[in-house]
Amino acid sequence: MVERLIRTIKEQCLWMHNFSSLPEARNAIGKWLEFYNNERPHQALKMKTPAEVNALAA
Repeated sequence: MVERLIRTIKEQCLWMHNFSSLPEARNAIGKWLEFYNNERPHQALKMKTPAEVNALAA
C-alpha cells in the first residue's frame, strides 16, 4: 500500500514539477497530501476521500 502511495506521489506531484529547492518540494508535497486525503476520491474507498471515510468511522 505504501509503495502505491509513493508511486502516486511521483506520478501526480514530483514528476510534474521541476523544483528549485528542497523547501519548495516539501511545500508542494504537503499541499498534494492535503489534496490526496481531503479532496481526491479513492477507488478503493468507493469514490470517497480518506477524510470522508474517517469521519464516518468516528
